[in-house]
Formats: sequence, C-alpha cells, structure tokens
Amino acid sequence: MRILIAEDDTASRLVLEATLQKAGHDVVATENGRQAWNAWREQFCPVLISDWFMPELDGLMLCQAIRKTSDARYTYIILLTSHGGKTNYLEAMAAGVDDFLTKPPDEEQLLARLHVAERILGLRQHVKLLEGLLPICAWCKKIRDEHNHWELMESYVTQHSKARFTHGMCPECEAKFLKETGLEP
Repeated sequence: MRILIAEDDTASRLVLEATLQKAGHDVVATENGRQAWNAWREQFCPVLISDWFMPELDGLMLCQAIRKTSDARYTYIILLTSHGGKTNYLEAMAAGVDDFLTKPPDEEQLLARLHVAERILGLRQHVKLLEGLLPICAWCKKIRDEHNHWELMESYVTQHSKARFTHGMCPECEAKFLKETGLEP
C-alpha cells in the first residue's frame, strides 16, 4: 500500500519510513505538511501518517485540506503526536483524522492500525461499487430507491442526475408493436 509520511523530525521520519518499507509498503516521506500536501496532490496516497506539530502546515491543517478536496478517493489519516489526552484526541477527530497515536508509535500497534486502514479503505471501495448499482425490476423496469419505493426509471434518473429523457422507439420495438397492434404495413 502507498503511504505518505509527513514528519519534520528526521530521525522519526527515517525510522517510520524503514518500518513501513520493511512491512512491504510503498512509502513517500516528506519533511513537513506543505511538502506532504504537494506530494498528495501530485500522486494520491490512500494512507497518510502525519505528525501533528510541524512547520509551514501542521498535521491538523493538512488533514483539513485533504478533507476539503472534492477528490472521490479517500485518504485514511493517522495522526502522530507527543501530546496525548482526551482533548487532543477529540480535536484531531473533529478535524477529520481517522486514527491517533502517541509518539513514538509502537511498531506492532502501528502495523495493526494499518491493517484496519486497509480494511476500511476496502469497505469504502465496496460501498462505492454497491452505490453504483441500481435495483431494477426485470419486468417493468422500475427502480427501487433508498426508501424501498419503486418508481419509474425515468423519474428516478431525472431526480438523481442531470439526465433528461426523450422518447422514441428502436426499430425492433417498433416492428413488434406494429405487429402486435395489427398496424404493420
């Protein structure tokens, strides 16, 4: 998995990078939040591990910048800090952080959290795929909406998109209709 690191402390960054590479991850390591933001915009990373307190752009501001983008892909964000406690945890969660670890992170605990990140990212992809599927009646072609009501396909699509319908008949249906109604030439 591709993981972006934002850590201004050189020793911490190198240890984290080596740990993640040893676990088989593709790692992009940056020295601060601004570099991480630029790296994330250039090449999407599904996981970000960021220090909270960094020069130029701190971890919370980096998280908020990522959450404000309209990118349909999701980045799982783990915030590292030497400041634990309930208040800091709640502030990080309110900013959009997915997980929170105190520094220095325990290697086994960090890798376990990355397994959770992989599961969550996989579930998000699955949900996105399922959201793209429409339950449609094989007989009348009505669509079941999110409230379990069946409505005409044209109504549903018009309500949920910018698509507009014009009606006509394909040659096969026209021939069948004309034959069934006895209007065939």
